Amino acid sequence: MKAIAMEYPEAWTAVSGSSAEAFEHDARMAAAVKLFEMGRLTSGQAAQLAGLTRVTFLLSCPQWGVPAVAWDADELAAEFKKLRQEGYWIHDTIVQAALREAGEVV
Repeated sequence: MKAIAMEYPEAWTAVSGSSAEAFEHDARMAAAVKLFEMGRLTSGQAAQLAGLTRVTFLLSCPQWGVPAVAWDADELAAEFKKLRQEGYWIHDTIVQAALREAGEVV
């Protein structure tokens, strides 16, 4: 396994108001989230880089301004259709809100 070493002034942790451990965790998380957002790493790979489980990583993404899932309107509509075909009830306002968020005019 390869490793990345990053040097930073000790003053950065004082300025950020965090411990060295918290600062280093944030640096790893920032790198993992950005690489995931760019499509360079899968969510599992990014989670490994961040030192988290995949579920924890995905649940943390919105806190970093990155959606855990980025579906376009067609993909989203197909997922809702599959769920309905499997017998799940999904209120139309939820579908419409999700499609609006994905950029689809409803």
